[in-house]
Amino acid sequence: MIETLAAWLVLKPAHILLVALGHGVLWLAARTTVLRGQPRANVLWVPAVLWLAYAVWEWFVLVKTPEADIRVDLMLIWPVIALVTLWALWRAARGWIAARKMR
Repeated sequence: MIETLAAWLVLKPAHILLVALGHGVLWLAARTTVLRGQPRANVLWVPAVLWLAYAVWEWFVLVKTPEADIRVDLMLIWPVIALVTLWALWRAARGWIAARKMR
């Protein structure tokens, strides 16, 4: 699984931009639906920004050191992005559940 993830993300900032765009669309969708009144759902922009920053970082790595084959930086970047993404989705899900109970 890690090999597949690495093959899709490492040195491919366009793929990472797609993930960031997906999170941005998810945030916009949450803001225009029943979640607009839930502050918990407002955190969906955080992973979008982190994924965008990661795309910029990958672009810099691609431009400056395209031959980099040992990427120690990913040992910090991937867990942080994964945890923040899961946290934001969890918060949004809790906001969605709370919004459904209020109806």
